[in-house]
Amino acid sequence: MSGHSKWATTKHQKAIKDSRRAKSFAKLIKNIEVAAKMGGADLSGNPTLVDAIQKAKKTSVPNSNIDSAVKRGSGQLGDAVDYMTIIYEGYGPGGVALLVECLTDNKNRAAADVRTLMSRNGGNLADPGSVAYNFTRKGVISITKVDGVTEDDILVAVLDAGAEEVNDRGEGFEVVTDTAHLVAAREALQAAGIDYDSSEAEFVPNLTVDVDADIARRVMRLIDALEDSDDVQNIYSNYDVSPEVQTELDED
Repeated sequence: MSGHSKWATTKHQKAIKDSRRAKSFAKLIKNIEVAAKMGGADLSGNPTLVDAIQKAKKTSVPNSNIDSAVKRGSGQLGDAVDYMTIIYEGYGPGGVALLVECLTDNKNRAAADVRTLMSRNGGNLADPGSVAYNFTRKGVISITKVDGVTEDDILVAVLDAGAEEVNDRGEGFEVVTDTAHLVAAREALQAAGIDYDSSEAEFVPNLTVDVDADIARRVMRLIDALEDSDDVQNIYSNYDVSPEVQTELDED
């Protein structure tokens, strides 16, 4: 399986302005609230909540905010939050396929925001099913490269835990599993003393398309615009860039 641009754009994503930090925090908090609502506040029985909290902590979300989110989501502070997940399909510059996953309490607002942001930034919405067929739901564990941990080390750790493959994504490694084996693979990494950045179910493209630097920049601008929406939680695409194109992007 070829890469799905997650690591190809890591440097770009890490350069997000401080003005977007609050939005990032809000989305991580929303993930915690939903996980707590779905599986309860007990971490021992809710691996999804464990992952959501770990991701928030790695992004420096204050512990007090995390604790409040768990209580809100699990109903300890009154009525539990009520969000719905909606996935919009579309195309970006160069025909790049996009899945835009929203977590919202207002379907009409989310739809209007996504439609407007797509049209203003070189993209367009597509009919349901026209893009989704190119993606498969997989468990994805992201690991930043550190000295002393090789791709073989990771492969040995997760091989018997149901992992399908380990990919080198430039600045990090990516473990891909069936969603049913995600928790087992994560626990295998922990047992091996290998730290990971995130562990979650994602939409992974079955086929990717290579793009040049110009198309990559335009797709990134579209993704940036979509990520500014409070309702947009995750964006998945099928574009990939060569090492040469990534070098050019890094120089921007």
